[in-house]
Amino acid sequence: MFGDLERPPLDARFLSGRLVRPGSLWTQIDVVADTPSTNADVAKAAADGAAEGLVVFAEHQSSGRGRLGRTWTTPPRSALLMSALLRPTAVDPARWPWLGLLVPLAVAAAVRQVAQLPAQVKWPNDVLVEDRKLAGILLERIEGPAAVVGIGLNVSLRPDEKPHPAATSLVLEAAATVDRATVAAAVLRELGSRYQSWVDAGGDPGVLLPEYRELSATLGREIRVELPDGTFLTGTARDLAADGRLIVDTPDGERSLAAGDVTHLRAQPNSAAE
Repeated sequence: MFGDLERPPLDARFLSGRLVRPGSLWTQIDVVADTPSTNADVAKAAADGAAEGLVVFAEHQSSGRGRLGRTWTTPPRSALLMSALLRPTAVDPARWPWLGLLVPLAVAAAVRQVAQLPAQVKWPNDVLVEDRKLAGILLERIEGPAAVVGIGLNVSLRPDEKPHPAATSLVLEAAATVDRATVAAAVLRELGSRYQSWVDAGGDPGVLLPEYRELSATLGREIRVELPDGTFLTGTARDLAADGRLIVDTPDGERSLAAGDVTHLRAQPNSAAE
């Protein structure tokens, strides 16, 4: 078993000192030992009037949620479990779905920077290392208007703790660092800079598309997609539409997907954008 030395607690004061500064997006950083869901905690705080930039970390989540209602459970202190409150009121609500693509980009960039791993993004909102899932993102709109962004990133997960054979962690990938505070600070820095650029551009996807195409593990690949209604389709993921939908060339013609559970079916081409 991992003990406290291998899985030290997060220090809210340390993270606040590095990230909560004048001009920063981040306004408050809290760390809780255990909670059913950091997304639920942040949503409640938002309803109570919390300012944009609140971040809640949990050492353990008893009822964490992933996409499509799936559960997200990891051993205590083995992952980065965080949720952030965003209020992009200057952006047309029609462009808010891009937040679900912006966040995994920031996570992948942070992993590349401090962990020195070839992280990529899988549409719509997973982060992979060579097709193994390292992190997942859950975006929820709430009244305000506001958005709660949940991030779960496996750090010290061991082989016998993996929830799925395709899961991985920074430890399993022999990352350059497995210090959760270092990775957390990098994720929030990368997220803050991309979010501010996106908001300043009025939500224009053009500020995100070049990097997304570069880091995409999905574009250019043959995929199988389980749609929200339980049906399936196969085809080649060609590009993203202006609203963030995935454009798939299928035997029956082009399809534009707003949601779906993607499985990659063939080896990745040399360039994700080709």
